Amino acid sequence: MSLHGKTALVTGSTSGIGLGIAKVLAAAGANVLLNGFGDPTAALAEVAGHGGKVAHHPADLGDVAQLAALFAYAEAEFGGVDILVNNAGIQHVAPVEEFPVERWDSIIALNLSAVFHCTRLALPGMRARNWGRIVNIASVHGQVGSVGKVAYVAAKHGVVGLTKVVGLETATTPITCNAICPGWVLTPLVQKQIDDRIANGVDPQQAQHDLLAEKQPSVAFVTPQHLGELVLFLCSEAGSQVRGAAWNIDGGWLAQ
Repeated sequence: MSLHGKTALVTGSTSGIGLGIAKVLAAAGANVLLNGFGDPTAALAEVAGHGGKVAHHPADLGDVAQLAALFAYAEAEFGGVDILVNNAGIQHVAPVEEFPVERWDSIIALNLSAVFHCTRLALPGMRARNWGRIVNIASVHGQVGSVGKVAYVAAKHGVVGLTKVVGLETATTPITCNAICPGWVLTPLVQKQIDDRIANGVDPQQAQHDLLAEKQPSVAFVTPQHLGELVLFLCSEAGSQVRGAAWNIDGGWLAQ
């Protein structure tokens, strides 16, 4: 499909999942506004060259004033945001009683509150233009729990709930809101878990296999390209009646 004339804002897109999604949307012709703390030089080069305009804004999504500046920039430079992909996220692992309060606050702020703020700032323009797509990158942890991940699981469950409400509030419009729930994707966060196993003497290939086999029956990673293609489908006319969904792309994790 063609997204020529549409502008996509992808949060947390200077690397990893967000960058993969941005590349797929750019290849479909969309203008792309990247956001993230990483050096944007390489990301801009990877996304550019598909005909659409590409830019980067460094807003800290935990700061409401910077979020407002991000959307003001999108309006000034691109004429608004047509496709919002809420992807940015962080993780910390610890038992509940040992979980650092400041880490709880930062995870909830970025993984959940920023999704709310970006959504509320994007919706007026989408309503004015009578079209929009909001795609929230949740997780299988938006539907199941895992030991040690209390803040992440709580935030991702919140994202799934937020998605349902926005999906209902826009149900009679050409605006849709859905969540994608990936299983294991080989991101730096996941690589660290593999590296921890390697540090304990496990062979690298075995460490990767064991991590996947514990949860993901396909024993294969979901890729950023997979996620980008699913986002692209949700942006299409074929996806226009997918509303308020939490779409698993998890190698069978939740089928168990």
